[in-house]
Amino acid sequence: MKSPDPILHSFLEARATLDAFLADPQCLANVQRFADAALHSLQKGGLLMSCGNGGSMCDAMHFAEEWTGRFRKDRAALPAIAFSDPSQLTCIANDFGYDEVFARSVEAYGKPGDVLVTMTTSGGSPNILKAIERAKARGIVTVGLLGKGGGQAKDLVDIPIIVPLATTSDRIQEVHIKVLHIVIESVERRLHPTNY
Repeated sequence: MKSPDPILHSFLEARATLDAFLADPQCLANVQRFADAALHSLQKGGLLMSCGNGGSMCDAMHFAEEWTGRFRKDRAALPAIAFSDPSQLTCIANDFGYDEVFARSVEAYGKPGDVLVTMTTSGGSPNILKAIERAKARGIVTVGLLGKGGGQAKDLVDIPIIVPLATTSDRIQEVHIKVLHIVIESVERRLHPTNY
């Protein structure tokens, strides 16, 4: 896989990570479980919630806007929210500590039958772990887009999706965004088949 061209090497490394993901039947099965959970929640009037830190926060926001806006073609808006409002995050961090920033939002918005999608490349971000625990206590389905073996989150979430092979956050997040897009497409195909 090594190449003297660093750009080509990076593309080959990204492809190898995706190939490793596709070669693992559990990865694909859990993506299907994620899609089914999101569909079931939306059909029952539930809310899709997402959260992450840094680049994973950007992916959480991207995930939410694809539901409330448009993915490929026009359709009714679907309920999704990313926990990304700076005033809420800084208020909670200031009053309760940074570990609570997502858990408090789960408490505010979440209800049984909703889905919480968490993203952490390490699987060990304390604020993500607390959000998962709060969600599970409230009867909310939890999904973890993870890396580096899944960390503590692997055993906490209902649906762990762990990117194999990759050891860096960028390669892990590249697969995470593919998973998010493919789940949205899978759900949309079933809710709005005329769009395809």
